[in-house]
Amino acid sequence: MLRQLPPISVFVLWLTVLFGVTLFSDNIFYRSQKNSLDTFPNELIEKKIHETQRAKLEPDPVTPKVIEKPKNITKHVRVKKGDTLMKVLTSNGVDKKQAANLIAAVKTIYNLRSLPIDHQLSIYFSTDSYNAHNKYNKVESFSFLKNYKEQIFASRDTAGKFKSEIKIRSLKTKDVYIEGQISSSLYEAALSKRMPQKLLMELIRIYSFDVDFQREIQREDSFSILFKQHSNADGEIVHNDTIEWAKLTLSGKPLEYAKYTSPKSNHTDYYNREGKSVKKTLMRTPVDGARLSSRYGKRKHPILGFTKMHRGVDFAAPKGTPIMAAGDGVIEAVGRKGNYGKYIRIRHNSTYKTAYGHLSRYKRGLKNGKRVKQGSIIGYVGSTGRSTGPHLHYEVIKNGKKTNPLSVRLPAGDALKDNELKIFLNQLTSIDGRIQKAQAD
Repeated sequence: MLRQLPPISVFVLWLTVLFGVTLFSDNIFYRSQKNSLDTFPNELIEKKIHETQRAKLEPDPVTPKVIEKPKNITKHVRVKKGDTLMKVLTSNGVDKKQAANLIAAVKTIYNLRSLPIDHQLSIYFSTDSYNAHNKYNKVESFSFLKNYKEQIFASRDTAGKFKSEIKIRSLKTKDVYIEGQISSSLYEAALSKRMPQKLLMELIRIYSFDVDFQREIQREDSFSILFKQHSNADGEIVHNDTIEWAKLTLSGKPLEYAKYTSPKSNHTDYYNREGKSVKKTLMRTPVDGARLSSRYGKRKHPILGFTKMHRGVDFAAPKGTPIMAAGDGVIEAVGRKGNYGKYIRIRHNSTYKTAYGHLSRYKRGLKNGKRVKQGSIIGYVGSTGRSTGPHLHYEVIKNGKKTNPLSVRLPAGDALKDNELKIFLNQLTSIDGRIQKAQAD
């Protein structure tokens, strides 16, 4: 029968059957769902709706924030220009009464006027004084370094009073030997061997009586030094002592000096193996690390433009570089002097005087008649007066006549005698052994 029907009729018939089956299935699903809802208790439905609405209205409970007390409350502060210890303490949470008691305890063992700028102070607060506003007002202890091996320490005792003491730091000490060969300059050669810059300046100062560092240093000259080095428990270097022994070999000629402190006078100086002091009447270069920029003699003046006798030597150095007294003596003149700008003249003895020109400023307290020691700072490099840039103009005046500071023959310094010479030579033997051991290490 179906074969007799046209194809379009068969297609319509199949669609009618499919639609009927779908409608019948949906009707059965709807009835089953309705029956299941009808059997669900009304009170449970209402309870579920009520809980949902309440959840939307009520926020989630917030867990309260717990502020924990810190285990250690420490403040590390640095001293600024114009600071007093009272100001430092009160500006860091210590009340005035407590600060005054702490300062009184520290004063018993330390002069607070000696507290240098940028020095670090450590304040330790008790955890009992902690509150949410970060006000730490109960000091447990206080400390700072007096020097590399001593610590000033003040702490609160059981009665609440402060007591202070000097604690000795536990440090490891060893001998350090450094040697090197000069290829361009002593400065570059020393730094390439990791010589501390402070010791390099000290080395230059030791030899400033004997050596013209601009003319006498040649390629393949050599240097060597011995000094003590101190380290803490972590291996950190905290201090280098002064040079104990040094040797500078120039054109094959060794210049060797060792440090010696007299047990009689407590005076420290450097001496050669014959016991003669390195110091002469005057230093040839009274400024550290300077470059000789103009020699003694005729030259074309850089400002005036014509040839003029230059009766001194010029050392170029940055503005503010310290200038040292070339020898022991008395300040004879200090003040402005025409083309010299700010000027100083020192009378050393009946034969010698030295003069210093173009300074930026003088050492505080310097005045006519004041006695100065060789190597003490008297002023600072500048460019006052007739000058093209910062430098020191240095003159040596012998018997009233200006002479070449680099070639003048200067009397030798003191020499060790008798028992002091014997003590020094024994010390030198000990130094020789320490050098060998340090070289092996």
